[in-house]
Amino acid sequence: MPSEILTTDDLREFKIELLSELKRLLKENQGLTSKKWLRSGEVRKLLGISPGTLQNMRVNGTLPFTKMGGVLYYDSQDIQKILESGKSQSQIGFGSR
Repeated sequence: MPSEILTTDDLREFKIELLSELKRLLKENQGLTSKKWLRSGEVRKLLGISPGTLQNMRVNGTLPFTKMGGVLYYDSQDIQKILESGKSQSQIGFGSR
């Protein structure tokens, strides 16, 4: 059985190919969940907000939601829009104090 010798150039080329493939996959997914609908706990974790802040976002219309059987669901595309807009908790529209 013949053996194949790997050189440092082979390893370097493999590393470059692997990194470019990983970058491509990350760019495609952009950290998004594959789920269409998210529950409140998942949304709070993604946005790094408290339950009260999430409630305020629902009340003032910042974040649309759907209620089914007593459970609130949020469209992952709406969450992505909020993340892309660069809004922080202080900019979400709590009024000036």
